[in-house]
Amino acid sequence: MEWGMAYSGSGLRPSNVPVEEGKVYEAKIEDIGREGDGLARIQNFVVFVPGTKVGDQVKIRITKVHRRMAFGEVLKE
Repeated sequence: MEWGMAYSGSGLRPSNVPVEEGKVYEAKIEDIGREGDGLARIQNFVVFVPGTKVGDQVKIRITKVHRRMAFGEVLKE
């Protein structure tokens, strides 16, 4: 295992990442990314959420975690 990495069941992820794949978080969409996805921040960590717009308050499930960003999907209530 590389230094600074933690094992999370679904693979390696940086140990300082505040989100986990499969977990649900509440977030506010603050901006729009280059590809048109909504951009939220969870503990200052960027999460891209397709199908959202600036100002949306959403519940998201994290689908993929990278070293510097994550991707999530909106949970329908």
